[in-house]
Amino acid sequence: CNMMTGCGIVEAGMGQVIGSMVLFGACFDEGQSASLRKIGVIDSKMLSPEERDFLFEKIIEACGGRYYAVIVSPSEIDEAVSRGELNLLEANKTAEIINFLNPDTAIIDCPDPKPDRYASKIRAMLKNKNLKILAEHKADFKYAEVGAASILAKVIRDREIEKISRKLGIDFGSGYPSDPRTAEFIQKHWNEKSLHGVIRRSWAPVRRREGEKGQMRLSEF
Repeated sequence: CNMMTGCGIVEAGMGQVIGSMVLFGACFDEGQSASLRKIGVIDSKMLSPEERDFLFEKIIEACGGRYYAVIVSPSEIDEAVSRGELNLLEANKTAEIINFLNPDTAIIDCPDPKPDRYASKIRAMLKNKNLKILAEHKADFKYAEVGAASILAKVIRDREIEKISRKLGIDFGSGYPSDPRTAEFIQKHWNEKSLHGVIRRSWAPVRRREGEKGQMRLSEF
């Protein structure tokens, strides 16, 4: 098939304090963006979880199975944060997606303040050096391909969170620090050994607790 392909790549769950981050790439043929808009693909943040679920199968069908997901665990995120390399970790996983799908153009929702710098980090890790990279802020809003990938990524992220919630038998909300249920869960359970693979220890709410615990120890002297 000589049709040019564009691959939308995006993350979901970067800001969560609980659970994995999902990086997702989905490939579409040139000219498919109008039909994606027609089935209801808009910025995933503007859709309810039910609407995203409804669109999930339709988008999978539209990309003809040309998609690839990378799940990044809390411990992998913590390790990258400790080295100050969270963006590099994301660039690395993005390159893995591009190398697997090998589109003509990769359209990336960029987490780095400098998109050009981010694009060259990724290019250095690509097998196909002729590939075109567009790394932009708010790409999920501007490009239907990235908007579609974002919907798929968020559905997978939501399912991951549900799985953890069921396994623990606790409703801790969305996993984001701003969610009162999540905040309460962190306050109660942040230091439980069994949750070390579930809670991101490098995130501010957990670091604050560790700081408070350290202060309490000092006050015992």
